[in-house]
This record gives sequence, structure tokens and C-alpha cells, in this order.
Amino acid sequence: MYVGLAMDRHVPTITSDTLIIKADRMMEENRLWILLVVEDGKLKGYVAKEDIRAALPSGATTFSKHEINYLLSRMTVKELVRSSMPTVTPETEIEVAAKIMHDKDLAGLAVVDTKSRLKGYISRGSMLAVLVEEMGLELGGYRIVIEAEDRKGLMAEISRLFFDLGVNILSTSTFFRGNQRLLVFRVRTDDSEGLERVLTDKGYKIAGPERFEQEWS
Repeated sequence: MYVGLAMDRHVPTITSDTLIIKADRMMEENRLWILLVVEDGKLKGYVAKEDIRAALPSGATTFSKHEINYLLSRMTVKELVRSSMPTVTPETEIEVAAKIMHDKDLAGLAVVDTKSRLKGYISRGSMLAVLVEEMGLELGGYRIVIEAEDRKGLMAEISRLFFDLGVNILSTSTFFRGNQRLLVFRVRTDDSEGLERVLTDKGYKIAGPERFEQEWS
């Protein structure tokens, strides 16, 4: 999966000449914590919600209502634009983008092409949607987890067994715990108990939630 296939393509944007009061309203209406600043199609940076709120006149101001309205009609976000922000391209692998967001504790990333033209935005919500799709949850079927020591050909071996049994694999995922691998399969089968029995007879270890209960109890 690539970022370009999961990103939001329709992203609210502003320019450096956008009034602060308008930017604040856009953030409220779209429930955003930042707004991307775009000039001539190219990403120039972003403005943060806390900066917008800090720039707005407070209730304790000594300005009159007329003076406040005048200020609001003049104040733009130009001085609030932060130019340094991590970005990714549409070709970036989704897991690379997820790691950047995780390591930097970001709620999302702007997606640009090689000429800094804005193409979209990848958010945590988009990442969660990818996870749900990758795990095959909405495809239904039966979820089975096999715990095994990591070795060459393990995935192919189990996949071949499923094929021989006429079991259709809907999705696969791999997780590592030390030198062990957790192979998560979502399959379509009419006999889940029979499938587990065959796997056990072949020497594979089925890992249900009870296997790890001591780790969260």
C-alpha cells in the first residue's frame, strides 16, 4: 500500500493572506488542528490552531468592539505560518509514513510531489482504515493465529497447506515476538474447528488470546 492510495485528496487549505478569523472558522467547521498553507499549488507550510487562538483578541482586551472588528478585518495568518513540516510523497510506502507519524507524534502528514505541489493529506484516521483493511476485518471469514519460530519458507508452507485444504486466504499479517512469529490469517472456511485440528496435527501452534492472557492480567 502506498500513501497516494490512502490519502485524503480534498484538503481544506489557505494562503498566507487568509484572514485569521476565517482560518479559525475553517478549523472549527472542519475540526482541524492545522491548516495547510498553499501558494500557486505549492505547499508553503501550515498554521497551528494554538497560534491562531493566541493571535485572536482575548476577552480581556481594552479595545472597543469597533476596534476589534477592524483588527480582525486586517489580521492575516502570514506571520503565523510555520514553514518546517515533515512531508511524504504519494509513492511513500504506507508503513514508512506511519513510522514518521509515530516517531514524531504527528496526527498527519502533508503529501506532496517532487515539486512541492500539494497532493493530499494522510491522517491517523486514514492509517486506521488501512489497518482495518489489511487485517481483512470487513471481509468476514475466520481469524486464526499461528505462533511459530521464524524460519525460511514458513508462510509459503502454511499457505500451501491452506490451498490443499481448499481454504481461501482473505488476508495475512505478520507480527514478531522475539524469535517467534505470529502469523495472522483471515480465511474463508466452512469448518474452522477442522482447520485448527489439521494445523495442530501438522505441528503448528494455534495462539488464541488465552495464550497471552498473563501479559495483560
